[in-house]
Amino acid sequence: MEPATPAARVTGSGRTLSLKGRALQLLARREHSRAELQRKLAAHEQSEGQLQSILDELQARGFINEERVIESVVHRRAGKLGAARIRQELQAKGLQPEAMAQALAQLKSTELERAREVWDRKFGQAATEPKEHARQTRFLISRGFAAEVVRKIVG
Repeated sequence: MEPATPAARVTGSGRTLSLKGRALQLLARREHSRAELQRKLAAHEQSEGQLQSILDELQARGFINEERVIESVVHRRAGKLGAARIRQELQAKGLQPEAMAQALAQLKSTELERAREVWDRKFGQAATEPKEHARQTRFLISRGFAAEVVRKIVG
């Protein structure tokens, strides 16, 4: 069986999904920002302004909520990633920096503990060789932890 293309997605009853139906289907899977929905649904818009009015309606009804998107991302990713990497993910979702500021401040306050947990799960013991020290440092930096935090843990 061939997978349906996005333009030809049909429901179980054989009907094509409306633009609003597609948006609700995406929102049912996980929280999406307005910018994400706009990017994903733009190809399915049939008339000018249709997508904007649907997104306005969904936002007015509380289906689209930036705070929930931020909470969701932070909850899912904080156990594995540092504040810099989570900020990057939130920015990619098109969220405003002002909305992210409080969550990122909280993340930075717990960054040392979270980095230590990630380091313990991956390595568990201090590096004895310079090559291993560099590997551990690169690992934590690539996860988005701040350089001073990485120095405290690995160094």
